[in-house]
Amino acid sequence: MTDSAYRFSGQLVPGGNASTTQDSAGTKAFSVEGALQVGFVLQNRYRITNVLGMGGMGSVYQARDQRFTNVVRNVAVKEMLNLQTDPQLREQTIRNFGREADVLASLMHPAIPQIYDVFASKERAYLVMEYIDGKDLEAYLDQSQDFIPVETVLKWALELCDVLQFLHTHQPDPIIFRDMKPSNIMIDRSARVRLIDFGIAKPFQPLKMEAGTRIGTEGYAAPEQHYGASTPTVDVYALGATLHHVLTRRDPRHELLHSFLQRPIRQYNPRVPAEMEAFVNKALDPDPLKRFQTALEMKEALEKIGAPQGGRARSETNYFTETSSGFAQSAPLDDVDTGVKPVWKIKVEDEIRSTPVYYKGTVYIGTYDNNLYAFNAADGKPKLKFASHEGISATPAIAPDENLIIFGSEDRKLYALDLRTHRVSWEFETAGPIRSSIMTAHGHAFFGSDDGRLYAVRASNGRQAWRYESGSPIRSRPAVTEDRIVAGNESGDVVGLDLSGSIKWRMKTKRAVTSNIVLHDGIAYIGSQDSHIYAVDAGAGWTAWRFRTQKAIVSSACVEGKMLYIGSADGFLYALDLNGREEWKFKTEGQIVSTPIVFNGVLYFASTDKKVYAIDARRGSKRWEFATDGQITSSPCIAENLLFIGSTDQYLYALNL
Repeated sequence: MTDSAYRFSGQLVPGGNASTTQDSAGTKAFSVEGALQVGFVLQNRYRITNVLGMGGMGSVYQARDQRFTNVVRNVAVKEMLNLQTDPQLREQTIRNFGREADVLASLMHPAIPQIYDVFASKERAYLVMEYIDGKDLEAYLDQSQDFIPVETVLKWALELCDVLQFLHTHQPDPIIFRDMKPSNIMIDRSARVRLIDFGIAKPFQPLKMEAGTRIGTEGYAAPEQHYGASTPTVDVYALGATLHHVLTRRDPRHELLHSFLQRPIRQYNPRVPAEMEAFVNKALDPDPLKRFQTALEMKEALEKIGAPQGGRARSETNYFTETSSGFAQSAPLDDVDTGVKPVWKIKVEDEIRSTPVYYKGTVYIGTYDNNLYAFNAADGKPKLKFASHEGISATPAIAPDENLIIFGSEDRKLYALDLRTHRVSWEFETAGPIRSSIMTAHGHAFFGSDDGRLYAVRASNGRQAWRYESGSPIRSRPAVTEDRIVAGNESGDVVGLDLSGSIKWRMKTKRAVTSNIVLHDGIAYIGSQDSHIYAVDAGAGWTAWRFRTQKAIVSSACVEGKMLYIGSADGFLYALDLNGREEWKFKTEGQIVSTPIVFNGVLYFASTDKKVYAIDARRGSKRWEFATDGQITSSPCIAENLLFIGSTDQYLYALNL
């Protein structure tokens, strides 16, 4: 007996008349927006455990190989949908997929994933390969707070030269990769590079200059590649384009085509040695004959480039002295004219990335030194230091009816402290770190965990009411209405649940949803690392509009009046009307992870350029800025005419508005 499920409005429902697909074993495939459902088993062997990526031509899944019963062996399963109706195009699509399988099967190199299995059905073909535990370089760039150290980029570049040299000298047929770019480079848990997606790699015929299909990725592909050329120097150029992107943090897909030499690396990143800039420029020469001619030549040139010298030293000035209570006490502040002065600032023992919470004259903040702190809002005097077992990266929540502050820790526990006694009222343990901020509503605490589950826990006693299995870590704070809970996960799935935890709708973004979901007038505003903000009806799940920025969105939306404000990793703070039209944008010199807040017509937010900004909410003109000594991913909290915000320089600041 086989199970079946059908596509209907983007969610799985039993029955209906929608078509299904069938694998070679005769088992019907489950799909949501074309993707296999978590739990489905291919070939009676590969159980789908996660959706790693989706595209128009298929999906990539994480699966468990069930043939290994005593150990967990994860694999990556690449699926190709063959939806071509033209017989010739259909056959060409099959050949392309088979070519990738053949290429991978012939390659044995530590930077290239091993292939384990290939099989096909009527409309789908599958490639089972080594699962790489890590993230691609594009995601690494989107999520990093600053320029990647030059010595790290050098290490990765040398490893990429090695694998390109291996491909270009492969016997009997050399291979040209043809699609080098950050999203095709994985960084594994050991910080080694792995080259993925050989879908357009092909054997190289040295004397043949092809005129034909334009192939590759615009921005990274060499000029001659647009006319069908396929020689080792197109990979040299693409590696140069990738290094330019990594070192400058400027995506070539958003710039004028082939304009690298007009955008010098050191103009954007002075830490890069002049020798490294010259190396990349040579790789990017428009004339193929003036580039490095082989990957080995590239590697030898790289090995002559030393680590960068100098660099700005971080200030080690300590404005506080440790006391027997374990708290830092304030000393006189430095006198720097920034346009605004701190009323107080206090140093903790590690970075502050979470957002402060204010309640009845007290400011609460979690830090990476494993502690939840409480300070008197007026003068910064310490009131509480509670230690968990790991860092606290998410924002706590107040449950006023129960007199509790509730917060999660990377030690996998949710803690509830009594606001009057500061003693633990209850603890709740999950199977993964808790990096999701907490939402309290309807007498419950709603939050996600890296174990892939969304939890509803009774605020009064810490007992689980229900949990929802999302299949991927949940690091964003869910939004709750009178009858809906909207939550996103790191696979880009967004679901609408009723208050009992039953699914009502599902939608899919192309990358992780890490930003907190915000509700306003029945619309859920959802930022995604696919660079879009989505406006989605919270009740039914249909998308009203979406707006694209130039890079990933981790910042959460702020809705005030008829305007929505949100930051992006492209460094801009965007002001949109509630129909998704841009009114203005404000540029900073870093990524904006911080969530903005409006107070008395002024918009406050921070950037990884180490600054807190105050700008006019209507026009986007700057009122003032305040500089710290560390990047800021914390969001501002405003109370008692003070702005509270944390920084990676380990200080909590109280700024006078």
